[in-house]
Amino acid sequence: MKRNKTGWMAALAAAVALWAGMAWGAVGVTNVTVQQRYPWNGLVDIDYEVVCDDADADVYVMPTGYDRDLNMAVPMVKLSGDGAVGPVKPGKHRMTWDMGNDRRDFHSSDFAVQMRAFTGTQQYLVVDMSGGKTGTWTVSGLDAVPEGGWTDEYKTKKMVLRLIMPGTFTMGSPVDELGRDGGEVQHEVTLTRPYFIGVFEVTGGQYYYVTSSGSSDKTPRHISYNEIRGGGSGANWPASGAVDAGNFLGIMREKTGLSFDLPTEAQWEYACRAGTTTALNSGKNITATDACPNVAEVGRYYYNGGSNYGASANVGSYPPNAWGLYDMHGNVWEWCLDWSGNYVTEETTDPVGAASGSQRILRGGGAYSKAPDCRSARRISASSNSNCRNNYDYFGFRLCCPAGI
Repeated sequence: MKRNKTGWMAALAAAVALWAGMAWGAVGVTNVTVQQRYPWNGLVDIDYEVVCDDADADVYVMPTGYDRDLNMAVPMVKLSGDGAVGPVKPGKHRMTWDMGNDRRDFHSSDFAVQMRAFTGTQQYLVVDMSGGKTGTWTVSGLDAVPEGGWTDEYKTKKMVLRLIMPGTFTMGSPVDELGRDGGEVQHEVTLTRPYFIGVFEVTGGQYYYVTSSGSSDKTPRHISYNEIRGGGSGANWPASGAVDAGNFLGIMREKTGLSFDLPTEAQWEYACRAGTTTALNSGKNITATDACPNVAEVGRYYYNGGSNYGASANVGSYPPNAWGLYDMHGNVWEWCLDWSGNYVTEETTDPVGAASGSQRILRGGGAYSKAPDCRSARRISASSNSNCRNNYDYFGFRLCCPAGI
């Protein structure tokens, strides 16, 4: 297949083709056109029209690119303009893709864009990876937890993520919270776009179906930040949303065309709290600095593993929070996108963390953690190459994906 490395954008306007707009409910996208900026500066304008039965509906949109030269999806992460932050109303709009930021190495003479519309009617995103790394995957939605609950297939050969709608919450901990750390200053955070986040931490079984390596089990995969995103392009967040090809997220994006990633620290805490303001998302607080019955109710930590203390439990072994998310407290520390250090402590919108740093943030506590480490507001950091804390408490992750699938 011929690739036009020097002038792919010149061919884009003529070569682009509109995919059929996929929509859940009586909403869709039509009249999509794509045009590069002239003179070329790495920016691509996407004009589109949202149609909906309800003229006053709040509609979320998400574009996905497709390189037909290479027969592969191209996730579009760095977006601005109409629909990039918050919803749009039915009508004509323009969004801009910073291709130069996301994919500096991307060149194609035959490139298409699919715009998907979303109004929040589907609560769950499911990725069926049973075809393995070299086979075919399917992406679908569910309105509710399936009859019979989340069976083992959703913890091994399928991924399931829950829709989290935009909102405002208080991030951090009150000064009198037992076990509080100085880097947890309370402040108001507003998240403007819906997103999907993993119902479970990514397991060894799911990692195996994605990468063809590891063992197929239902305990969380122990993993470093660089193994998830990559140590090359994937190490540049927040300057770039790119990930390394061939690693876990690179494969997830290539196989689905969706912009899978880690959650930001704010997205993680918002999802963990699920509307609560207490130390734990059960609505309860920490009552001791070592063993605490309130922690034992919601997750695996140092004092409730029996003779296997410090060992991770199968995901979903403890009750979920109010939004249906499991193991947000304990089991494994979970990587977030953000660099370490103090976060913004005043009112803020869609924070992405510090511009640079030496370590990355983890949240939630682990199976070797004591009670205070499992609080909703607790933050630690570690080297991007590490998969455990002090050789005992392991690091894992759960997936995040912008809504609009």
